[in-house]
Amino acid sequence: MLYFKKEAGQGLVEYALILVLVAVVVIVILSLLGPAIGNVFSTIMESI
Repeated sequence: MLYFKKEAGQGLVEYALILVLVAVVVIVILSLLGPAIGNVFSTIMESI
């Protein structure tokens, strides 16, 4: 026991990394599917 591990902030860092990963995945999906989703909504609005 010559030193103590500082693991208090480890959980917070892991949650932050997971949140960043989810945000990146959502941004990539929306950038790829964004125009297609916009076209679907435009078609629906034109048919109304």
